Amino acid sequence: MDKLDEIRSLAIRHAGAKYPGMSRLSIYSITEPTELNALVYDPMAFIVLQGTKRTIIGDKVFEYGPGQTMVVSAEIAAMGQIVEASPDKPFLAVNLDLDPAVIMNVVLYLAKTPELQMQPGFAFSMANAELIGAWQRLLGMYERPKEIPVMALHLEHELMFRLMLTPHAEMLRQIAGVESRLSHVRQAMAWIREHYTEQLSVEDMAAVAGMSESVFHRRFKAVTALSPLQYQKHIRLQEARRRLIARQTDAASVAFAVGYKSTSQFSREYKQLFGEPPRRDADMVSARVKGSL
Repeated sequence: MDKLDEIRSLAIRHAGAKYPGMSRLSIYSITEPTELNALVYDPMAFIVLQGTKRTIIGDKVFEYGPGQTMVVSAEIAAMGQIVEASPDKPFLAVNLDLDPAVIMNVVLYLAKTPELQMQPGFAFSMANAELIGAWQRLLGMYERPKEIPVMALHLEHELMFRLMLTPHAEMLRQIAGVESRLSHVRQAMAWIREHYTEQLSVEDMAAVAGMSESVFHRRFKAVTALSPLQYQKHIRLQEARRRLIARQTDAASVAFAVGYKSTSQFSREYKQLFGEPPRRDADMVSARVKGSL
């Protein structure tokens, strides 16, 4: 049995489990393909153990499967879909939410490098044997929960060290840097998510990041693959969909609640993102959820 097989066995046994001291580690087991859904990734490291997932960020499409990793350094708006999964062979993956303090502890022991050009806020690669071994040892704590208080953080440091030896190194360094270019872009991203219903300008967003409009726009798109205003629109439409599925009110009222001034513009942009008009999409999602219960 190779390391990836061993991690699969661990993941199957402990899918959905949570232990004190390992709250940022999650195992996903999904038994059927899913629709393409809008989401926002938080900073995280993710490895697929079985099955295939598709992620669309901006105009880029990524499909990745067993042994492949995804690392995200900022709150990236995306579309995600499980494309290969079944009850006999579910999609399996492990996710670790990243802690800048842990990354900084590793960076302090590595040689300093000059800050390079702005890095994308996401990256994909095939995990080598050493990285897979680090994931296996961290996940193995589920088998020995009494060891978690002593060993979990040590093993997380090992995983971050192994990731720092991959092409993701510079992106991870930017997460750790309190005054890095990425940290300023993330400040603006957080501000957009807090004020998404308002009529924001790129000038407003750039001021939050402490950059000129042109530099901010360029760096924001380098990180997210979206323009700042596209990012705001994505956040608005996700919230609109959540409200419609919860049946909080009608589509027109939801449109105004999330910041749209025109219901026709709302319907048009909603259909562009989700593939169906607002109410029809919400009804279809609700029906699928009820059918799965």
